[in-house]
Amino acid sequence: MGLLTIGAFARAAGLTPKALRLYDELGVLAPAAVDAESGYRFYDPSQVAHARLVAQLREIGMPLAEIREVCALPPAEAADAVAGFWQQVSADTAARARLTSALVEHLSGKDTTMSDYRFAAGIDPGVGRDTNEDQAYAGEHLVAVADGTRGPFGAAAAAAAIEALKPLELTAGPGAELLTALASAVTAADRTVRGLSPDDEPVTTLTAVLRRGSQLALVHIGDTRAYLLRHGGLSLLTQDHTWVQTQVEQGKLSASEAAGHPQRALLVRALGWGEGVEADLALRTALPGDRYLLCSDGLSAVVPRDTLRAVLTSAQSPDEAVGQLIAAAREAGAPDNIACAAYFSTA
Repeated sequence: MGLLTIGAFARAAGLTPKALRLYDELGVLAPAAVDAESGYRFYDPSQVAHARLVAQLREIGMPLAEIREVCALPPAEAADAVAGFWQQVSADTAARARLTSALVEHLSGKDTTMSDYRFAAGIDPGVGRDTNEDQAYAGEHLVAVADGTRGPFGAAAAAAAIEALKPLELTAGPGAELLTALASAVTAADRTVRGLSPDDEPVTTLTAVLRRGSQLALVHIGDTRAYLLRHGGLSLLTQDHTWVQTQVEQGKLSASEAAGHPQRALLVRALGWGEGVEADLALRTALPGDRYLLCSDGLSAVVPRDTLRAVLTSAQSPDEAVGQLIAAAREAGAPDNIACAAYFSTA
């Protein structure tokens, strides 16, 4: 097949000749040939796919200068660049939405924002480790813990997982949108963790809670945990993604046998593990007085549940709870790293 005129190529690509001329001028999509006398542009049919990609990138709002750079990348790197662009767009949009909502509430005299939440996070290497692969984060709208595998990239994997979620502090919208934002961020985190070291295959667990108003979105993968203290009762909101837990569910091990099993920390799900990420997602409604605890197995494996409940009940602040829980883990021997984050509703 011969070259196409600019008009024929525009129809094939679903663009306009004006757009094609602009793309040529900016170096985004150059014609295959230009008539020396008339300056008329001609395109090769094989350029249609490229032109359609440019059009699709324009539809999501990507600037032409950035499109030029993306189109020059190998497919996998281009995909990461597009994902990164959209994550930034989502964060910027969420920030504007949040500001707009606050302005509307202020101008209307209806301030419905829930600022009656306190939060704290802490990590400790424990007694039996000389490195720390645990990470914890606490903010007004996001709390998270991650436990990376031992090795040179474990700490980096845990840190990358939490960093991927931090832009969600600005996420606005109803609960379903919070879950969607969490799922997208976890997918990006999984991709980042896998890219840290293909040879060493670092993995990390991740448990996080994202709040907007009274809506809480929970994401969980691995054996880090989330607990809720409500009306004096402590509930475990997550299920360990471990080999021993699957044996318990199948009736092959009792809970007491699993607690002391030598393979109790063997994960069956984690970021950076397997063919793809498979995280648990849930939506909850926060109530006044709720107290949430997120922690790594360095805490939950050595501190009894009754102690967790007692500390969360009596602590006057999240900082106090985190300090007391880390101290309790160290008193129990702390053979592993410790990470915990506390999130208190005081309304």
